[in-house]
Amino acid sequence: MKIKKIGHCCLTIEINGHKIMTDPGSFSVAQKNESGVSLILYTHEHQDHYHLETLKEVLKNNPNTKIITNTAVGKLLTEAGIDFIKLEDGESFDFNGIKIKGFGNLHAEIYNTYGRVQNTGYMIDGLCFPGDAFENPNTSVDILALPITGPWMRIKDAVDYAKNLKPRIVFPVHDAHIQDWASFIWSGPENFLKEAGIKFKKLELGKEEDI
Repeated sequence: MKIKKIGHCCLTIEINGHKIMTDPGSFSVAQKNESGVSLILYTHEHQDHYHLETLKEVLKNNPNTKIITNTAVGKLLTEAGIDFIKLEDGESFDFNGIKIKGFGNLHAEIYNTYGRVQNTGYMIDGLCFPGDAFENPNTSVDILALPITGPWMRIKDAVDYAKNLKPRIVFPVHDAHIQDWASFIWSGPENFLKEAGIKFKKLELGKEEDI
């Protein structure tokens, strides 16, 4: 599996020659330069994950890509005249031999009902991409894309989530708003997870890496 972090929660994941993109939102821009994308996954409708104008830019280079998402994002896509495949909690989809499974249904709480939209995490073969929630996919996790900071979470939540899932390796996402000098935000989880035998790897933006 080859993974390239575009920014925030936008990744490209290459498996068996097929490239999957996750959450091309408004907090990153380099996704518009990507080509060869076969599939786009959207976890939820917040603009740092789903942004219509950004999607239109991606589709210019990838006009035949398929989109997988939940009912809430699907409603927005339908309004924009864009087709999608619905995949939600407990549902599975086989994409050219790559098994994609949806899990979870709600964004983590920010405050009461504010921002509490539908959120669907996805297992992409052995990679867990949870979106903005710490739901358990109830399956074996090899690689975890770990949200590291945001208005809906604490570092403790991230560390405990990773410890509970016990992946081989984690890498941070949901981090576009962190300044480079704030290295303690990454070094804390790295040290805590190392004690639990879990490798923490910060990906270099724009670099495709074997994981």
